[in-house]
Amino acid sequence: MKFLADENFPKRSIDWLREQNIDISSIQEVNPGVSDLKVLDAIKESRTILTLDSDFGTLIFKLDMKPKEGVIFFRLVEFEPLDLSEILMELIDRNESFENSLMVIDKKSIRRRKY
Repeated sequence: MKFLADENFPKRSIDWLREQNIDISSIQEVNPGVSDLKVLDAIKESRTILTLDSDFGTLIFKLDMKPKEGVIFFRLVEFEPLDLSEILMELIDRNESFENSLMVIDKKSIRRRKY
């Protein structure tokens, strides 16, 4: 399982996930400032996108840009930087599949919309 952290994903979470041997690449490290459309276009490495940006829903369902490995949208207003990595590890531990879906995580629920 491989991930791509969008530019807004907390660096502390990225570092912690790497310490857990999670294969994660980071837009803020390799291509800061790139557009969301280019992020989706650049998914040639079969990575699930991790983001706090709601624009990905529009790109997926209105512009038909559907990355095979899926997108996890953390729709959280208040959180500590490591909260996101802990949530992701729980999903990984439960053997969740992210393929062909937009997963939306908010304070009360986790929703998955297949595409």
